[in-house]
Amino acid sequence: MKRRFVGTLTPQDIGQRVLLKAWVHRRRDLGGMMFLDLRDRSGLVQAVVYPDTDVEAHAALDPVRAEWVVEVEGDVLARDAANVNLEKATGAIEVRVERAVVLTQAETPPFVLESYAEASEELRLRYRYLDLRRPELARNFVLRHRIVSATRQYLEANEFLELETPILTRSTPEGARDYLVPSREAPCQFYALPQSPQLFKQLLMMSGFERYYQMARCFRDEDLRADRQPEFTQVDLELSFTDENEIIGLIEGLFAKIFPMAGIEIETPFPRLSYHEAMARYGSDRPDTRFGLEIEDLSEILGQSGFRGFQAAVEGGGVIRGFVVPDAANASRKQVDEWVAIARRAGAQGVLTLRHRDGELQFQVKKALAESELKQAAQQLGLEEGGLSLLVAGPEATVARALGALRLELARAYELIPQDRHAFLWVQEFPLVDGNDEDGWDALHHPFTSPDPRDLELIATDPGRVRSRAYDVVMDGIELGGGSIRIHDSDLQRRVFDLLGIGVEEAESRFGFLLEALKYGPPPHGGIALGLDRLIMLMSGAQSIRDVILFPKTTSASCLLTEAPSAVDDRQLEELGIECRRRAGTDG
Repeated sequence: MKRRFVGTLTPQDIGQRVLLKAWVHRRRDLGGMMFLDLRDRSGLVQAVVYPDTDVEAHAALDPVRAEWVVEVEGDVLARDAANVNLEKATGAIEVRVERAVVLTQAETPPFVLESYAEASEELRLRYRYLDLRRPELARNFVLRHRIVSATRQYLEANEFLELETPILTRSTPEGARDYLVPSREAPCQFYALPQSPQLFKQLLMMSGFERYYQMARCFRDEDLRADRQPEFTQVDLELSFTDENEIIGLIEGLFAKIFPMAGIEIETPFPRLSYHEAMARYGSDRPDTRFGLEIEDLSEILGQSGFRGFQAAVEGGGVIRGFVVPDAANASRKQVDEWVAIARRAGAQGVLTLRHRDGELQFQVKKALAESELKQAAQQLGLEEGGLSLLVAGPEATVARALGALRLELARAYELIPQDRHAFLWVQEFPLVDGNDEDGWDALHHPFTSPDPRDLELIATDPGRVRSRAYDVVMDGIELGGGSIRIHDSDLQRRVFDLLGIGVEEAESRFGFLLEALKYGPPPHGGIALGLDRLIMLMSGAQSIRDVILFPKTTSASCLLTEAPSAVDDRQLEELGIECRRRAGTDG
């Protein structure tokens, strides 16, 4: 008889004899009858053993406890109407056990799987293989499998080839620190684990493969957060003879296929915002548009007012902007002080309030603004009775950061973010570079992103105004992935390198193989990388990216299960020509 997965049993199986091999999730004894909740990766099902009629099965299962592994055989029965459990997929049926074998005994686990919330995350990561037995966690990885499978089908249907790029490569830093791997054959030389397959996938376009994709493993030695890990997976793709619209259309088609698999319906096409519009309206280049609180510009209205702080900001080339929080006019001084602290952490000097309360407009600095100026500002902001506006003045970038942080904080505080819907959008036309002439320029994305052809003349005269052909896809204020049209002209690539302070010798040393390849008929090409772990985290509703990675690292980049990283044998170090020095104040 073929084994069945317990979660696949349905009322259609009533009357069928089945063979199950599973873990004992829970045991209950009632009046001599034994009830076992059996669990495998597919879910749970209730098994019942009658001591009077199924004597041998009852004797075999009598010693079992939670996490023992058993094999049972019996008939699928309908539960009594009073005992149907609608909260379980198999809650309308049960299996009457007539034959049973204990396959494996188990010691008492270090934490109860049903009460895992009572166990610390450190304990659960130490015993990750037990943590993964929890059905709610296992479901994340079933979903991950289904999403990856559907993604492969979609890309193959669109004529992409799945190709693998090297894991051991050379160090070409892309913003984060590389993980380095010493070479035994070449002492004092190192491979690097790839931060992305960026250069290789561009070379694949120059090799004539035209459409590539990969579930790419990537590595970055950077500070970790709830949505970051030192090793992660990208849905990575690149295609030739393309433009932004084709790539955006491909990704929207993919999302329309995979998100409904997680119960998330989406509408395409997604809205598109330029980088500058996103920063001006939302204070973020990955805005959450599920709620309002849009930022308005008051520079023209208040820049010539009698309030010296506003005057100085505008005369210095800055802006005055703000947004309205409905029904917040009675916010306390303590609350406002907390918001001021958030704005200051973002670089702003402070926050000023404008309230519409008891039929009056009340500016924080009394008599600093004329009544007509207050009315114009309130009209521009859409400030109505009971509302509170937060205003920030200063350099445009600083104001955007401060108001963006405040916008999210106020939306959470006043519960303005709907949890039952999602908002997708694209952000385009990012600046090509970040920084200034004094400190030098840095690539906002990476050095291979193509400038907008309309701005090529500005590369030499005003680099900060050059737009790039980059695009990010955003969901609920979280970046899901980003990409760009690449530079496929060697002269333009050298101009961009020069702008970034990468001289001829350094360019040849770091990227000579790419520059050489650009001489031999490179096609126009572009691509995108989607963070698969982050996608699954959002689709599954997980609170941490660690809940969708089988064996994740902690925030200190360590694996509590295997105790990696660890010391290695001196002989291994000697073979590699490496001598270790301990840092002051550390144990290793």
